[in-house]
Amino acid sequence: MNRYILLIVISVSLLTACGGKKEAAPASDSTAQTPAAPVIIDQVVGIASIEPVSRLLPISAEVGGVVSSISIQANQSAEKGQTILTMEKDVEEAQLRQAKSKFATQEAQIRSLKATRESLKVRIDNARRTMERNRQMLQGGAVTQQTFDDSESQVLTYEKDLETADANIAQQTLRLKELEADVNYNQTLINRKSVQAPAKGKVLSLDVKEGSIVTTTASLGEFAPEGPWMAVTEVDELFADRVQIGQRAYVRPQGGNDSLSLGKVIFVAPYLKKKSLFSDRTDNLEDRRVREVRVQLEDNSKVLIGSRVECVILLK
Repeated sequence: MNRYILLIVISVSLLTACGGKKEAAPASDSTAQTPAAPVIIDQVVGIASIEPVSRLLPISAEVGGVVSSISIQANQSAEKGQTILTMEKDVEEAQLRQAKSKFATQEAQIRSLKATRESLKVRIDNARRTMERNRQMLQGGAVTQQTFDDSESQVLTYEKDLETADANIAQQTLRLKELEADVNYNQTLINRKSVQAPAKGKVLSLDVKEGSIVTTTASLGEFAPEGPWMAVTEVDELFADRVQIGQRAYVRPQGGNDSLSLGKVIFVAPYLKKKSLFSDRTDNLEDRRVREVRVQLEDNSKVLIGSRVECVILLK
């Protein structure tokens, strides 16, 4: 009897264990077949540099020389064409004075030739009247043929002198234009002895002082034209085709979340290039391609030109 009861207990235990295994299997299958949730990318972030929309302009000289005076220092504003610095120009000014003197002398000579011409015109008019009077008197027998011929010859002589005077005036006028060109050339040399602001804006830096020697190949500083600023960034090729002009964006400090300024995309490069904008290492051999993107900012008060920030472009 006890053996019979023991067999019943063992059978019930086995049936219970088998039933538990059958219920656990569907749960395991259900978990394996659940699809993963898709990752939605609605923004792209890149390191950006702050620049004027018109880009930074180098301050440079057209000719070399020694700086004699500086009119506008770094961090000062300037109007377009306003002189930033001037170089020594004593030689050029002496050449200009000489050219102006020659020009003035030539003008006086032309005035003299024109006065002679006017005198010849008066003589021609008198000679013609005399010739006509002698013609009438010759018909009446009051003068001889020789007298009439002499008066006619005098008219012809004066007319030739007038033609010569006109030719001289024309020649000297051409010479005057040459001298005027010399004056303008020397004035241009003097103008090139100064460096003017290329646009209305601010001198960011000026790396010279009075007495410094300036060359045409060296940059003298940087100039920021007046106008809106922008963040210049690079977008990885993986997301390059998703960035479009007009998309909203904002800039924030590197590693921060606070927005420094809102903006919108105003330029998207038409091609991919090597990652170069923020590559500080010359041995960086990473073969990733990037697309340059420019974002015009609405507020410049919280950023500085040349500073690096994070630029967040909203893809939707």
